[in-house]
Amino acid sequence: MDHRDPKMTRAGRWKMLLLVLVCVSPVIASYFTYYVIRPEGRRNYGELIVPLRPIPAELTGTTVSGETVPLTSLMHQWLFLSVADSACDAACEQHLYFQRQIREGLGRDKDRVDWVWLRTGETALSPQLQAATAQAQVLHVDEEAIAQWLQPAEGYRLSDHLFVVDPMGNWMMRFEANADPSRMRRDLSRLLRASSFWDRPGR
Repeated sequence: MDHRDPKMTRAGRWKMLLLVLVCVSPVIASYFTYYVIRPEGRRNYGELIVPLRPIPAELTGTTVSGETVPLTSLMHQWLFLSVADSACDAACEQHLYFQRQIREGLGRDKDRVDWVWLRTGETALSPQLQAATAQAQVLHVDEEAIAQWLQPAEGYRLSDHLFVVDPMGNWMMRFEANADPSRMRRDLSRLLRASSFWDRPGR
């Protein structure tokens, strides 16, 4: 027989709800500041993902050294992310270049953003690419598994886009194919300014 007091059970549920709201309220506030309380004429360039899509707990990647890590280990930083085959064609190389340059262009805020390449396919990572992405988080992932989380725009592939993931692990923005690097950097700068009161560099 269950002897729990219904009043105590309800009180416990309310406390849990309040705790959850306290935890997520900074993220909600920063998004509200960025997308609702805007200076006149300001518009986001990237496509906002609604609803936000958290990193699935079961998703894993493999480092160049062969270590398997959960993708959730990338949380607590903003992620500027690309997905492409490990052979890395010209479009992939351009995305990696943009990711590096845009991150560097964020100045002192760059340490709040991780440059991430989720690589697919069976091609071994060349020494040249290893050197070029030494400052990036490079993880080999299963293409079908990652497609259960990130999605391209209709008529495009995952490798056509660059993605933004917030420090809570939510995929929240997608940049169109052939996006303007200066406008991508502007969006990232605005997101970082809007979240500066709760987000700090490092995990």
